[in-house]
Amino acid sequence: MAIYHCSIKIIKRSQGRSAVAAAAYRSGQKLTNEWDGITHDYTKKRGVVHSEILLPAHAPSEFSDRSVLWNSVEKIEKSRNAQLTREIEIALPAELNRKAQIALVRTYVLNTFVASGMCADFSIHDKGGGNPHAHIMLTIQPLKENGEWGAKCRKEYELDGCGQRIRLPGGEFKSHRVDTTDWNDPGKAEVWRAAWADACNRALEQIGRPERIDHRSYTRQGVQKVPTVHMGVAATQMERRGIPTEKGAVNRKIAAQNRLLKEIKARITRLYNWTKQQTTQPEQKQSIWEQLQQA
Repeated sequence: MAIYHCSIKIIKRSQGRSAVAAAAYRSGQKLTNEWDGITHDYTKKRGVVHSEILLPAHAPSEFSDRSVLWNSVEKIEKSRNAQLTREIEIALPAELNRKAQIALVRTYVLNTFVASGMCADFSIHDKGGGNPHAHIMLTIQPLKENGEWGAKCRKEYELDGCGQRIRLPGGEFKSHRVDTTDWNDPGKAEVWRAAWADACNRALEQIGRPERIDHRSYTRQGVQKVPTVHMGVAATQMERRGIPTEKGAVNRKIAAQNRLLKEIKARITRLYNWTKQQTTQPEQKQSIWEQLQQA
């Protein structure tokens, strides 16, 4: 059934990672990182069923080439602790066929990220184990209208009451850095996660499926239920083959707890309804225990 999973993370050079390597792995291709000269060959990777690059109108046409796009990112980022790309991983509704899954991801990426000026590279993975998902790689550096890379942030001087720059004891002027885009705003993650839930629910509704997903936690939804842990591809496949995993064991315990919570809630509801009934029908003499047993 449809599940909600949408994780957002940053791929950083300080972690020994590269945008080129990430793109090669997710697309199942062989790419060479021109920044460090390392070739990453994932042509034998299984389960890559679709890969696609989507660009804003002002992006250079050559960015449609995966190697050109991510090597350009590697070159523009000079520092050894650079943030290279933002990655979003999403679980796809298994109720949709492949064509519909691709269309869903494409529409979501275009409306949510490309429309804001980001270059996007997404790949759909599915090994047939019931865990279709997509990896979306997004550029962090903004593009100027002429197609050149722009700055992530700019220096903004602080002013005094007279509108003059404030000089510090060392002679420099007081300033702070301001992002040139709102892509790093804390609230953006919530917007992107909600947009994915909305897109999935529209797609499910269009094919007449009753399933719906929600990006909010159970607490925010007002649902008295313990959330399960995300299994991941490897653990899911092992469990399907009958091999117990630690995450699977945790989820089985959580499922048992949720069944108990559901039963307790149901009993409380029946007791509440019985109490109301006794108030309106005082002549009824059955005990609480008898009422609960019959409910």
